[in-house]
Amino acid sequence: MTDVTEEIIDVETTDGPMAVLSKQPTEGSDRLVVVFHDGPGIRGATHDFTRRLAGDGFRVVVPDLYHRHGRLIGFTPEQTRADPTLVGRIWEMIRSLSDDGIQSDLDATLGALAGVPDRFAVLGFCLGARATCRTMMRLPERAVVGAAWHPSFLVDDQPDSPHLSADALPGTLYLGFGAADSVMPLESMQPFIDAVARRSGKTVIDVHADAEHGFTWTGSPNYDEAAAARSYEQTTALFRENC
Repeated sequence: MTDVTEEIIDVETTDGPMAVLSKQPTEGSDRLVVVFHDGPGIRGATHDFTRRLAGDGFRVVVPDLYHRHGRLIGFTPEQTRADPTLVGRIWEMIRSLSDDGIQSDLDATLGALAGVPDRFAVLGFCLGARATCRTMMRLPERAVVGAAWHPSFLVDDQPDSPHLSADALPGTLYLGFGAADSVMPLESMQPFIDAVARRSGKTVIDVHADAEHGFTWTGSPNYDEAAAARSYEQTTALFRENC
């Protein structure tokens, strides 16, 4: 791993200021990865993961999607165990998000950065998986490769549900599912899986046996070292190949 430079950039959006995590190798990188965070928001585990990505040669930015509720709101497993009412707070913030709002936040982020490459990667955790798909569909010439780990909200009963257009998703896509996911069970994601299997772009569908929702995060009771390691290896390989 290389040395990493870290900062928090304050970006103006149509809904006020937004913090954006920025981490990159000290010598710089022309490989940009936009990370869409999950339900608990930006917390220590987010910093640790993106620091690792940056140390492996990527320029990483994470828009704070919860900026409409406050600055850099995030919750650790210890906090939610100590105060279960925080789970309700997290769900409030999740429900407040919209596809258009997230895409507006992405545009503000890209517009504020210097030296943004023509092509970049997107990586979404949980609810961020939906943002990954929306970004790839909206910016096919730029967001050329994406990854979604323990995805959520890809299948619903709305006319714009992501699974209904997933067969037309452009670019290269990695999907990492937990076979034992109790938050977003694998069978609930099957319509999306079936649709992306029909797409013309390269698709890697990776189902981790016994892995639960949120298998990514060290320190979480659902952490699965094997699933996290394989997802990381597959994702970073595709990112290097495509951007």
